[in-house]
Amino acid sequence: MGRPHIKRCVEYNPGVSYFKPRGIPMVDLEEIRLTVDEREALRLADLEGLSHAESGQRMGVSRATFGRIVEQARKIVADALINGKAIHVEGGNYEISSREKLLECTKCGYEWNEKSDADQSIKCPSCNNKDVQPSK
Repeated sequence: MGRPHIKRCVEYNPGVSYFKPRGIPMVDLEEIRLTVDEREALRLADLEGLSHAESGQRMGVSRATFGRIVEQARKIVADALINGKAIHVEGGNYEISSREKLLECTKCGYEWNEKSDADQSIKCPSCNNKDVQPSK
């Protein structure tokens, strides 16, 4: 029996969990799964440009483990892009970092997660309203 997996720390969860090729009905698409922690690995390595060592530290795993996570995530995304598959982001072995908070737009009611240490003024990603509050 192997060791139990350590929960990976996810700092940002954008609330979007599904991507599909445009113009193809869902019934005609094959769906593949990308876990929340795999998406976080892509964000840290490819969007923020962090090293595997720093990314692993932020996720609470070793550099080698982070490397395996991001390699698997890249394969999943490449498969979806090349072969026209839908990506469903769900599951995984993770916990949301305490640095993130759930916010709600007072105008349209949209809810999303935002880093609590964000420097910029926070706007609703749905309607661009600046009047937001913590979600209940």
